[in-house]
Amino acid sequence: MNPIHPDLAPLAGEDRGAVAAWLFICAAFTFAMVVVGGITRLTESGLSIVEWQPLAGALPPLSQADWETLFAKYRETPQYRKVFSEIGLDGFKRIFWWEYAHRLLGRVIGLVFLVPFLIFYFTNKLSRPLAWKLAGLFVLGGLQGAMGWYMVKSGLVDDPRVSHFRLTAHLGLALLIFSLEFWLALDLLNPSGKQTNGLPLLVLGLVFLMALSGGFVAGLRAGHSYNTFPLMNGHLVPPEAFMLEPWWRNFFWNVATVQLVHRSIFWLLLVLIPMLWWQARGTAGKIAVHHLLVMFLVQATLGISTLLLAVPVPLAALHQAGAVLLLAAALWTAQSLQARRSA
Repeated sequence: MNPIHPDLAPLAGEDRGAVAAWLFICAAFTFAMVVVGGITRLTESGLSIVEWQPLAGALPPLSQADWETLFAKYRETPQYRKVFSEIGLDGFKRIFWWEYAHRLLGRVIGLVFLVPFLIFYFTNKLSRPLAWKLAGLFVLGGLQGAMGWYMVKSGLVDDPRVSHFRLTAHLGLALLIFSLEFWLALDLLNPSGKQTNGLPLLVLGLVFLMALSGGFVAGLRAGHSYNTFPLMNGHLVPPEAFMLEPWWRNFFWNVATVQLVHRSIFWLLLVLIPMLWWQARGTAGKIAVHHLLVMFLVQATLGISTLLLAVPVPLAALHQAGAVLLLAAALWTAQSLQARRSA
């Protein structure tokens, strides 16, 4: 047993590589899930399937009668009556397929994770600590599916919009699962006996927080307001940012404040990421930190463009994808600098 890094005992180098490759594949599927979920939200397709059927729901409609049954159920929802009352069956199919793809991808991810995990486990490719961590990841995946349905239920009421709290929780769980998969894979390939701290960890935390705050921005549709940059309709801090009482409610329900928080994290990272790049550019983590800087600039461009153009669907979807890629770059940077310190 390795007392410094128990997750590696009794894994041989080739076993670590195989498990890491599998975890990278799982992370890629999770990334795809976030992107498809973003498109589903942006096209308002998420409420098109009004039942949660984990097994039977894996099959798409196979006949005209199946489509008519599903469409009849959808016509009973507030979203149909208040938002999409003019769409016919063809219009319903367009929004249905996005939500169906999102749910089907969730089922596929479960199989992509569970089957190799069982194979690795029963062929003794996993140490006990690593096996427990991976089992915990699988449980998180199950909770993510339940959270997704809990989110959808919040929009099947009089107000046909999902709760921005549940939306953010759903997004946060996905980001957490992605982060754990990606970090465990990196750590298997480049193990370290020490923990990351200082500036890399701060940047990683802020990147995660900025992505999470994007859930509030999306849920409240805050991106459709204050479509100017760098000021918010001529103000650094708009006067209506603290109009709700008590003051703390503004951070959860006020469109101006929610967007201000998202922008503030961006401004902070605009200082910290170049600072981290400058410090680490000559270290063993230089490749990772180069990617972090470039991805931050790409994501900033996507975010500003999405805002100025009032949230076009293709650009907004790219911005959500960029958030996950930026998180991956921050994880890679933190892990790379961790390995350098322990050398």
